[in-house]
Amino acid sequence: MLDLVNGLPVHPLVVHAVVVLLPLAVLGAVAVAVRPAWAHRVGWLVVAVAAVATVLVPVATSSGEALEHRVGDPGEHAELGDQLIWFALPLLVLTIAVVLLGRRRATGVATPGPGWLPTAVAVLTVLVALATAVQVYRVGESGARAVWGDEVASASTR
Repeated sequence: MLDLVNGLPVHPLVVHAVVVLLPLAVLGAVAVAVRPAWAHRVGWLVVAVAAVATVLVPVATSSGEALEHRVGDPGEHAELGDQLIWFALPLLVLTIAVVLLGRRRATGVATPGPGWLPTAVAVLTVLVALATAVQVYRVGESGARAVWGDEVASASTR
């Protein structure tokens, strides 16, 4: 996997893409789940953002492992980063489902299954989106501590 680009580690570059795109996907998924009519206008854009973010998560973890070999073990950050894919994948799948159901509803096409299915998918999407947002925060916070924790702590005692 990519380790360096022009002598700089790839990991911070990819991580910043994930840190921007995955929360955008979270916000978009919640918006489409709460307002199914929006699925017709922005649904596929939300799915695309979620898909790109999901694809970038393994790139971030892989490049993080390459960086780990250069600078040392980041501790909890690596473990939390490895778990992020298990939040991003369900978010992507549920976003696709909520968009499809919302588009069907917006165009007047009957939804398959029981009548409560769209509501259940929307509620599950919101719950998974919130869990994903929390996990993105946990990964980012632990990464910031791994990189800056000692530096900032020593600067504040001067």
